[in-house]
Amino acid sequence: MKRVILGGVALIALAAAFSSPFIVNQTEQVLVTQFGEPRRVITEPGLHFKVPFVQTVIGFDRRLLDFDAPGEEVILGDQRRLIVDSFTRYRITDPLLFFQTAGALEAGIRGRLSSIVVSAMRRVLANEPLLTVLSADRARIMGEIRRQVNEEALRFGVAVEDVRIRRADLPEENTQAILQRMQSERERVAREARAEGAEVAARIRAGAERERTVILAESEAQANTLRGRGEEEAIRLFADAFQRDPEFYGFYRAMQAYRETFSEGETRLVLTPDSEFFRYFRQSQPGQRVPGVAPVPEVPAAPGGAAAPAPQAPIQQTPAQPAPVAP
Repeated sequence: MKRVILGGVALIALAAAFSSPFIVNQTEQVLVTQFGEPRRVITEPGLHFKVPFVQTVIGFDRRLLDFDAPGEEVILGDQRRLIVDSFTRYRITDPLLFFQTAGALEAGIRGRLSSIVVSAMRRVLANEPLLTVLSADRARIMGEIRRQVNEEALRFGVAVEDVRIRRADLPEENTQAILQRMQSERERVAREARAEGAEVAARIRAGAERERTVILAESEAQANTLRGRGEEEAIRLFADAFQRDPEFYGFYRAMQAYRETFSEGETRLVLTPDSEFFRYFRQSQPGQRVPGVAPVPEVPAAPGGAAAPAPQAPIQQTPAQPAPVAP
């Protein structure tokens, strides 16, 4: 019997020896409780001891923990609604206070953090318009939210390191209206751009048309000047030719008129025989001659009543003159 008692005592001592020591890792901190009451907090890693069968060790992660809050609808300062999806990074800094306020499990703090984060976001975003939330000022807004969340989370032994808005969307019922308004705004900007482009194009066309009119006017004026000079030179040549031999000039002009009139062979003229137009056809009449041609002298009749052959009269040629250009 005595041996049995000694064996039991030895087993109890052995179990106590094995259950008394415990190891604290570098990534955790522990709280030692005795019958549910906290006794001490151990934050240093290494080998530690507790009273076996009486004290209990509760471990808490000392690393940076994360918490993703569900999307919440908030009202901004310009009375617009926005669905905000955020996440929070926190660390357990006081295991005793955490155990007393949130319990031994991390799930106890998540519900409290959710309400704290949502309340802080509603308070801060209620004073900010939509454009500010979507601009570079979001860092300032997130800093203010983190400060307020951290002040309330310290009461639970938790230090909030960061709070960020991961996504901000408009409510589904407002999305289509916003998209239509944005489309209308883009169409208005496009119409203004097209109107400005049409104005510039009209101004360019007007300038080109004005330059074209000026160039044509200057060209026409220069052409008229050159044409006038040519006509002046032609008149001078005609006048010079006429002054040299007026009778031959009249004959030459008449020959040109005959050629142009009778070139086709079907021209009919109704004129009197003594018309000035046919004055060079009446050269057989006495006292008339062709300009530039010497008249044929009369030949006396040969003896016996037969007419002697008339000697061929030499044709007197006038000096060759340059032919004037018809006006």
